[in-house]
Amino acid sequence: MGAALIIGFVIGLSGALAPGPPTLIATIRGSIREGWTAGPKISAGHAAIEAAVVLVIIAGIAAAAETISVPVALAGGAVLMEFGFLTVKESMNAGIATDATGSAENPYAAGAITSAANPYFWIWWLTVGSSLVLEALAAGPLLVVAFMAGHWASDFGWFSLIAAGSARGTSVLSVRQYRIVLAACGVFLIIFGASYLFRTVSGW
Repeated sequence: MGAALIIGFVIGLSGALAPGPPTLIATIRGSIREGWTAGPKISAGHAAIEAAVVLVIIAGIAAAAETISVPVALAGGAVLMEFGFLTVKESMNAGIATDATGSAENPYAAGAITSAANPYFWIWWLTVGSSLVLEALAAGPLLVVAFMAGHWASDFGWFSLIAAGSARGTSVLSVRQYRIVLAACGVFLIIFGASYLFRTVSGW
């Protein structure tokens, strides 16, 4: 259970930290109108979309787990490694400054819409996310809950910090610190993806 929480948190954090996602921009814009509360509100909208996706994944997996488990796991591991390499590469020039003109009328809707409109969101959940949910589900529903709790903890924590910093006109991390954390997340994704592929191929 603890491992599922940690994996969910770190993998979720790597996605939340990725430079320039629409949800990050919506958070900064929303903080102008809502203050620090824009962070958790936008995260709640994001989490609602993810909860629906997870329920659909579980329903589909339950019906065809034996036939799709290995292909999904292989795709998930490969995409994790690819995202990891891209994250490390992006960390070299990444920054969190963005155009914050305008603000979201409804932060809950902004979180949901920016998530659903992001193609990387769907790529992630159709490969990495579904693979990790499948593995957790095989060990019991509570592990799925633990994984998602860790995943959402990273979203709520990061976007709340961003909103609080933006509302005060400050940055949560320096550019250098941000790049180091982003690179570390990328390295984690590469290592975890490689181990995931190895376990799938070797049958461990």
